[in-house]
Amino acid sequence: MSVSVAVHDPRRDPEPEGWAAFREHAELHAPWDYRLLGVESRHADNPTALAVARVEGRIAAAMTATVVRGPARATLVEVHNPWVSGFPGWAFADAFDRRGRVRLLRRMERHLCRFAGLSCVGLLYRYVPAEELSLVSGFGRVVREAVGTSLLDNRFSTVDEWIASLSRSRRHSIRGQMRKVERDPDVVVRLAPARDDLDGAELADLVNRHRARLGRPKFDSRSPLAAEYLHELVRRDDVLTLTYHDRAGRLLAFADLLDHPETPLYQHWAALDLAEGGKQHLYFDSYARFMGHVVAKGRKAFSAGRGRLELKETLGLTTRPLWVAAVPRPVAR
Repeated sequence: MSVSVAVHDPRRDPEPEGWAAFREHAELHAPWDYRLLGVESRHADNPTALAVARVEGRIAAAMTATVVRGPARATLVEVHNPWVSGFPGWAFADAFDRRGRVRLLRRMERHLCRFAGLSCVGLLYRYVPAEELSLVSGFGRVVREAVGTSLLDNRFSTVDEWIASLSRSRRHSIRGQMRKVERDPDVVVRLAPARDDLDGAELADLVNRHRARLGRPKFDSRSPLAAEYLHELVRRDDVLTLTYHDRAGRLLAFADLLDHPETPLYQHWAALDLAEGGKQHLYFDSYARFMGHVVAKGRKAFSAGRGRLELKETLGLTTRPLWVAAVPRPVAR
């Protein structure tokens, strides 16, 4: 079996041959699009690299990783897609069993460490689910449980069925908040894919101010969102963007959903603070509207990422455990 691995820098390298077909076949979320990887990476303090493994010339596996420069110029390779929270940073073609997948991962590990340079101290796998732990564990590797991710198994035929499954207090609060949003004459709501009516700079300003207000999560190597990235993201057919404007056209809040054949991901949420003229009730309303899409399309599940897990459990999502796996550079050789 002839195996080759190449590491691509999306900031400057051309798209790997066959990448679009592989991404579609592997059913990867929108941020795996090579053009989006390049846009995100060009504006990030810590760039993203894409390792591609080929067997007999065809793409068999891929891995996205952030190359993080730390103290004393030490470099760490974080294996994850920075804007696909809670999902592993790798993907495979269907034809490989566990042993084959392990071999492909190990080959990509070595090439990513070489790409990161002599200062690379190793790799850190983020967002590893329980069923995939055996792929990244082993001698010299340190595995620890991390913050989990939220997931809802979709067994509903209507949004009302989903609401009815929640606790009594949450049912009443969501229904009440939905009514308030619908009846507010100063709130204009729109949910649609391929939003060419939105300005990425306005979206980026809102989400970055919202994130700054909440505080930076510990060990978060991501940079502020770039206007160009959001401008392109919301124009995609596989991304639904929900906006709340006032009658004067000012953006009050927005959210986006990375659509997917099985598990759409609620990605960004940002809203004006009440002191800035923001509105209450919009956050829970956004869940109801996204659930409307999940139910109507018959998606298998719905993910809302890793933050505010206790609150999301009141919305019917369960917390699925995740692990991190640290691989020292000598082990990855």
